[in-house]
Amino acid sequence: MHKVLFAACLGVGVVAAIGAANANDELIKMQQNPKDWVMPAGNYANQRYSELKQITAANVGKLQVAWTFSTGVLRGHEGGPLVIGNMMYVHTPFPNIVYALDLANENKIVWKYEPKQDPNVIPVMCCDTVNRGVAYADGKIFLHQADTTLVALDAKTGKVEWSVKNGDPGKGATGTSSPLVIKDKVLIGISGGEFGVQCHVTAYDLKSGKLVWRAFSEGPDDQIMVDPVKTTELGKPVGKDSSIKTWQGDQWKIGGGCTWGWLSYDPALNMVYYGTGNPSTWNPKQRPGDNKWSMTIFARNPDTGMANWVYQMTPHDEWDYDGVNEMILSDQEFGGQPRKLLTHFDRNGLGYTLDRTNGELLVADKYDPKVNWTSGVDMNKTSPTYGRPKVLAQYSTESGGEDKNTKGICPAALGTKDEQPAAYSPDTQLFYVPTNHVCMDYEPFKVSYTAGQPYVGATLSMYPPAGETHMGNFIAWDNKTGKIVWSLPEQFSVWSGALATAGGVVFYGTLEGYLKAVDAKTGKELYKFKTPSGIIGNVTSYEQGGRQYIAVLSGVGGWAGIGLAAGLTDPTAGLGAVGGYAALTNYTALGGALTVFALPQ
Repeated sequence: MHKVLFAACLGVGVVAAIGAANANDELIKMQQNPKDWVMPAGNYANQRYSELKQITAANVGKLQVAWTFSTGVLRGHEGGPLVIGNMMYVHTPFPNIVYALDLANENKIVWKYEPKQDPNVIPVMCCDTVNRGVAYADGKIFLHQADTTLVALDAKTGKVEWSVKNGDPGKGATGTSSPLVIKDKVLIGISGGEFGVQCHVTAYDLKSGKLVWRAFSEGPDDQIMVDPVKTTELGKPVGKDSSIKTWQGDQWKIGGGCTWGWLSYDPALNMVYYGTGNPSTWNPKQRPGDNKWSMTIFARNPDTGMANWVYQMTPHDEWDYDGVNEMILSDQEFGGQPRKLLTHFDRNGLGYTLDRTNGELLVADKYDPKVNWTSGVDMNKTSPTYGRPKVLAQYSTESGGEDKNTKGICPAALGTKDEQPAAYSPDTQLFYVPTNHVCMDYEPFKVSYTAGQPYVGATLSMYPPAGETHMGNFIAWDNKTGKIVWSLPEQFSVWSGALATAGGVVFYGTLEGYLKAVDAKTGKELYKFKTPSGIIGNVTSYEQGGRQYIAVLSGVGGWAGIGLAAGLTDPTAGLGAVGGYAALTNYTALGGALTVFALPQ
């Protein structure tokens, strides 16, 4: 059954029926081969699911370390390697080294690319010097460097084929996200919401690097590439000037809405999906209005860039609940009929299920019971506030005014989940979600904009929910009912990406450095191994020489680990994370390593 659903989700059957016009032929074919891992999320649908099943719930307890590789770089290692045939491509945080390893020849380094970047980009990288991975297509490896350079490397030699600048680090724009190749274009987002960047997603020509289209998150209709009549939100046209009407004056020009998360793609519908981040500044008093289209799910035509539909999850954000987390595509039965679904676990603590063909909102429920800033989303389609979360006044950071410290808000600014991607198993039809179980105090203050300088305007502290000591859970979620099926507490936030497999095993990593394997149906822990450093990387699987391997990058850092990564000690530093995760120093230290596991031969 899972193979049918898997193929349907990718639109493979449709593509075969109507010809190759609907997607990049090479990648659609390659992602069907479970021996490889050809894009950061495994497939266009962002499912992070492997059809390999040599490793099962019955034998995973026998896993052993097969080999390791040091990246030579410290600080936070997010993302994971690609595997194309006999070659593995491993990336690092700044300075963004890429290694090509020959898996058929003792993992020999075939080539190494190390860009020369101005180290002045480091201070303008919010929340560590991370990079979420490279992409592959057309014999090239695509890397988005910290300095916003998008570079195409020859996959065989590492030679630079072309490069293009995607933003201006001098004004606070940086590159942390992974590209996605769709047909003849490379799509990439941008970081810089804490510096007042007007953020965007941009499509570059696959062969030349020429800019094809750029869609901003906020601004005039032509800049955000919406049609006032044809682009809809919850079934209604967005109307003329849908974004600039919701900003005061020219505030949209420094409005944030950054796009440093994950992109997904449905070849059959020819739609690309992604989320936008927080509006700038973090002080909500300084930007009255809904601040559209920050905190928004976008569905766009990748050929033209035009938006088909949008849905803003957190209008007029008061908590930094970026909406950049991945959109997971699945074909499931919903309400007694087959539906093309999109599932999204937002920073704001709500798990959303939408119809990805038109943006119809089907489910919006809390995936951590401690979420308290909202009582829930108005699901009454006849209501004037349909689709909006109901904000509880006591947790509004604006109602008390500037310089008032609002306490006990759950989740914290890093959300019930940040960019660490969830996984979906077509076998169980469950989603496996790494979460943060963290609350905060939030004090906004007035801040003025200066290009290239932080534009935050809030002081935070973070801690576990009242009466509890653990800061994370790993959960199984039913996207049709909006319910948690099972939940595993973790001492710290679960900041790694999950992996579901056809062997009935789900993998994830912990901030202390453990790779863990659990039963997909019950959540029972089946295996764990402590790697050299805390894991914020994403678990992947591949097959080589008839053996299934599980691979993960360890290297503590990211927002949760920024205190360790950057040597910070002030509890309010790292936007509150340094104090919240101070105890991490008792369990792990900096490192950069790839650890690969397999069953004994």
